Amino acid sequence: MTTRLDHVGLTVRDLAAQTAWYTAAFGLRSVFEFHLEGPGLTGVVLEHPHGWRIELLARPGSRPGLRALDPLTAALTEGYGHFAVTTAELGPLHAALVAHGAGEVMDPGPSPEHGVRMAWVSDPEGNLIELIEKNVEHADRKPE
Repeated sequence: MTTRLDHVGLTVRDLAAQTAWYTAAFGLRSVFEFHLEGPGLTGVVLEHPHGWRIELLARPGSRPGLRALDPLTAALTEGYGHFAVTTAELGPLHAALVAHGAGEVMDPGPSPEHGVRMAWVSDPEGNLIELIEKNVEHADRKPE
């Protein structure tokens, strides 16, 4: 049986603002929008040119959940704490996201995984996003 991750779902307070931010910051495009009258659930599926997708959901009466300041704090609460994307150029992506209003959580640096660099940002509502660079050029570098 072949499987692959289809999308990450993220419930947000302001669907329009978060859709605009993810579209601009990551270069995503809307591929599907919906509204379920009964529960009042509205959503949009956004897709990156490389195929990864995020589904933003909004429902009246929702309330904030985990808003950890960093990944170590997020790991103190069971459940989903972040999503991650890979990039060939960590520094420029990190800088571009911060320029688009992302919160600076952790500057680019070595990952615990050998040969990998990482950085962390948060979206405008405080959701954590891990940025990962798996680059052959850094493969011989040991984590500091």
